[in-house]
Amino acid sequence: MSTEVQDVADWWATSVSRIEPGIIELRGHPVQELLGNSSLTDAIWLMLRGELPTRRHAELLDAALVASVDHGPHAPSIAIARMSATCGIGLNNAIANGVNVMGDVHGGAGQQCLELYTEIRGLAAQGADLAEATRVTVGRWRARSKYLPGFGHRFHPRDPRRDPLVNLVERAVADGVVAGDFLAAGLAVEAEIAPVPMNIDGATAIIYGELGFPPPLARGLFVLGRSVGILAHAWEETEGGRRIKGPIPPGITPTYRPSEP
Repeated sequence: MSTEVQDVADWWATSVSRIEPGIIELRGHPVQELLGNSSLTDAIWLMLRGELPTRRHAELLDAALVASVDHGPHAPSIAIARMSATCGIGLNNAIANGVNVMGDVHGGAGQQCLELYTEIRGLAAQGADLAEATRVTVGRWRARSKYLPGFGHRFHPRDPRRDPLVNLVERAVADGVVAGDFLAAGLAVEAEIAPVPMNIDGATAIIYGELGFPPPLARGLFVLGRSVGILAHAWEETEGGRRIKGPIPPGITPTYRPSEP
């Protein structure tokens, strides 16, 4: 191999996959050995972590992904994908449009909540009592914003996904599968701001933290899960045959508000 060719090959060097004629390996695992033996959740873990998960770790990750799948057209990502699907574009474009609106406000709370838990754990590791570390950290976050990521919900008085996810983590802690530090931090925040309950983002942030995922991947994994719901809604809209679906029915016109003189 010439120096120039080697330079190009090195430019795209990766440990994620090996693709050569007749060879497809994912993190060193031949794909033919994974097919029929590993789930999509296993593959996600493998691609991000470089190894296959244990069964219990995969169960926790799978639960977090399933919980994130859909929240109906109330969610901007879903509504935008459905509208996009009626505009003559493909499913890939509709999915991309939905994914692209998941930012700090819609879709980013899991990452932010994991950052919150990480700060609490950092203070506790320095010797602070967990309750005090929580009080200080929550106060610092609330000084920046009235919204605390991972807690409260604009639609649900109590998020129905919270208890099953937290219960799964509690069982995993009891069985020694995960350490429980992020679970403790999440429950401490919930106690600090009671009666405001934890929502899906707070619960999945516990799971991602316990599994060792860094905060940015909490958002990436949420996007992966939500993409399933985006696809389903975009496909349903496509099957319906409607053209150019807007955000409100055509018989309703927006309120006209004259400009101030």
